[in-house]
Amino acid sequence: MARPSSRSTLYRLIEAGQLAHQALLQPLLERGLEPGDDAILFELGRAGTTEVELAAELGLTEISLTTRLSRLLDRGLVTRQAVGPELASGVALTERGTRIRNGLAEHWAQLEEALMGELKPKQRKKLGERLKRFVDLLHL
Repeated sequence: MARPSSRSTLYRLIEAGQLAHQALLQPLLERGLEPGDDAILFELGRAGTTEVELAAELGLTEISLTTRLSRLLDRGLVTRQAVGPELASGVALTERGTRIRNGLAEHWAQLEEALMGELKPKQRKKLGERLKRFVDLLHL
């Protein structure tokens, strides 16, 4: 059996993943946010929604989401408001929340460009497909 090497593609993929994860966490921590708060901000950036719908979309329990939303409400990033044609009770981003969400999205885009910038469009697509296939294999 071959010994794992720091020059192997898998090793480099793991190393890149860990460093990318740390780089994505940095702007959250600088703003006093916790990992996972960005997912809420990104989801609410599409449109306001009810807490039940948001919890389902993010795969969170309603109790877990309520705790996170309370923190985001206290920081002035989200607000409670009526949403949808039925004017159901829901949550949406404030202006400040939108600015922070946009900053996080820009940071994400910069990291994506650092990863994919030198690749041609077909190469980007192939890499994305291969990584998806690898993830799917690992889920089995």
